[in-house]
Amino acid sequence: MLLRDLPELPDADLYPPTYADAGDPFAELRVVHLLARIPRGAPVRVRDVVDRLNADHVDWSFSRAVVVAAVVQLQANWMADYRNSSGITLEEGPQGPEVTIEDTSRVDPWIVRQVGRLADACRQRLASFAIEEGAIP
Repeated sequence: MLLRDLPELPDADLYPPTYADAGDPFAELRVVHLLARIPRGAPVRVRDVVDRLNADHVDWSFSRAVVVAAVVQLQANWMADYRNSSGITLEEGPQGPEVTIEDTSRVDPWIVRQVGRLADACRQRLASFAIEEGAIP
């Protein structure tokens, strides 16, 4: 189809905000990607993680509940792989929940695999979306 050029036409390339939901692989990918880069061996406030996510992804809206759900899922994955709970902790600090990721050499390769798994889940969802002509799987 041949389209006409209309110089006064406003740009339609605007996107509505995306509200992050717990369990959504696209939201969880962004959370875990950030958690992979936080300091090791020191508690980091969940509030600070939420603030950073919202600053880095201005077209998204992240809440504490979404970040906490992603941390809890990471803890469960860690427990399944290493059979201990010391790798990722979520504790109540003086100013709200805090996440601590242990400072050992096994964490980085493991968390990179977690991010890769989430990226694969996102790609699968996008492929299903394309195949099903927009239907959410």
